[in-house]
Amino acid sequence: MAKVLIIDDERAIRNTLREILEYEDYQVEDIDNGIDGLELIRKNDFDLVLCDIKMNRMDGMEVLTEGLLIKPDLPFIMISGHGTVETAVEASKKGAFDFISKPPDLNRLLITVRNALDRGSLVTEAKVLKRKVSKVRPILGNSQSIVKIKETIERVAPTDARVLITGANGSGKELVARWLHEKSNRVNAPLIEVNCAAIPSELIESELFGHEKGSFTSAVKQRIGKFESANGGTLFLDEIGDMSQSAQAKVLRALQESKITRVGGEKEIEVDVRVVAATNKDLLKEIEDGNFRMDLYHRLSVILIHVPPLTERRDDIPLITQNFLEEICTEYGMPVKRFSEPAMEALKALPWSGNIRELRNMVERLIILSDKVITDGDVKAFANPSAPATITAATAVAEPKTDFEQFKNFQEYKDFAEREYIKFKLEKNNWNVSKTADDIDIQRSHLYSKIEKYGLKRGE
Repeated sequence: MAKVLIIDDERAIRNTLREILEYEDYQVEDIDNGIDGLELIRKNDFDLVLCDIKMNRMDGMEVLTEGLLIKPDLPFIMISGHGTVETAVEASKKGAFDFISKPPDLNRLLITVRNALDRGSLVTEAKVLKRKVSKVRPILGNSQSIVKIKETIERVAPTDARVLITGANGSGKELVARWLHEKSNRVNAPLIEVNCAAIPSELIESELFGHEKGSFTSAVKQRIGKFESANGGTLFLDEIGDMSQSAQAKVLRALQESKITRVGGEKEIEVDVRVVAATNKDLLKEIEDGNFRMDLYHRLSVILIHVPPLTERRDDIPLITQNFLEEICTEYGMPVKRFSEPAMEALKALPWSGNIRELRNMVERLIILSDKVITDGDVKAFANPSAPATITAATAVAEPKTDFEQFKNFQEYKDFAEREYIKFKLEKNNWNVSKTADDIDIQRSHLYSKIEKYGLKRGE
């Protein structure tokens, strides 16, 4: 159910608009002045604002300007009894969706409201899709180590210096590599990624340098390698500490001479590639153990960037968590939930062996399984999905003990939990879909989609 805020100092107008919109099944709040209206906008997730222009205490145009600073994507429909073309143009320039004269024509009002809400949904959907397409997310944090990483990226990215990024799994090494490419002079050329740990040692050379047809049994056609694919751009060698010795020798030669030779080929091919490497291993120890070439290490580590684990920058957790919270709630089409202060402290106290990756999964889990305000009890209950959770009235969606072995991955567990939660709420509200949608704070159409997705039926 869409939430609409009416800001108008005339009670009769507010009552009329409320009556019309509530009849159309919109959830409506109204206020008689702009100052209190802005406070409501700060505290609530409205889908639309209807705002009078001529008001006491604060002019409607000021409300429009301030409101869009608070919520840039919030549609405003401006209303005035003194409507002129100049006023309408000014409102549009300041970001209003539309302008309606008093007294409003019923059909025009409803069509404009519907169009504004549709526009708002499209903006949200476009943001979600853009975020899914774009792989470059901001590096979040204000800790000293993160500030230093950002400064290093700014200095190093415009050069062609090779960079070695170290850090634990899930700490954000790949994100650093992406920003090095994004801020480089090679940004319009490709960034090619190779996970050296995921490719068998006998295939890594073919993957990196390509091969000629017939060079080995399964080489039925010529293959272009990652070095050639990245020509003019950046090659990101992730988990380079797992690369075989023979591949290391060829990579070293490619870095020294800027030339490669395909497996089974004789022709040398010139390549212009900037190499960024990353590893979760201590390469100096690997050199001592004879697993990594010292000369390759020195070729790769012109610039060293160490990404600290999350436990070394716990003060960044609230900022990162809030970002994930808004991002995931937007993807799910639900109002943004909120962490209580004790819940945030509980998050900061966790061990975070999986670093940023684990934190994102944790936030997603809490969004699905918790109510509007996420408490420290929720954090403690769902901190470890493989351990039996404490079931409370707010989170009672399944049996007190769940066989977690039945889930192959987190997506299966998430779908199971979401299905059981929606089923519980529907049964609690006697299958009143509108009441349930309000209860769990999602749009009714979104709830219908979930019911259809999970095949939920009354009396199941």
